[in-house]
Amino acid sequence: MLHIKVKAKDVRFTIPIPYAILNIGISILSSKLVHHHANKWTKEHFERKKLDFTLPPIDKKALKPIVQELKNQKGLLLVDVKAKDGTEVKIRL
Repeated sequence: MLHIKVKAKDVRFTIPIPYAILNIGISILSSKLVHHHANKWTKEHFERKKLDFTLPPIDKKALKPIVQELKNQKGLLLVDVKAKDGTEVKIRL
């Protein structure tokens, strides 16, 4: 399970994300429909900046083994950020 902890001045909360939800998110983000709409939404910006770029598709088969390996690294701290105003964000497996 992925644990996201956020601490701010007045607010402190934890968001647990099960690996099943993470796998569903990967499936949705790697779908052809999302890829098509992402390219459509960014097309206007790239044309304004005169860039010839399309977003590459996300390969679900490449991301699944990464999630499987992350399951074996329980307790690993992925992100530990502290801002000057006292806000903290930690993401732990």
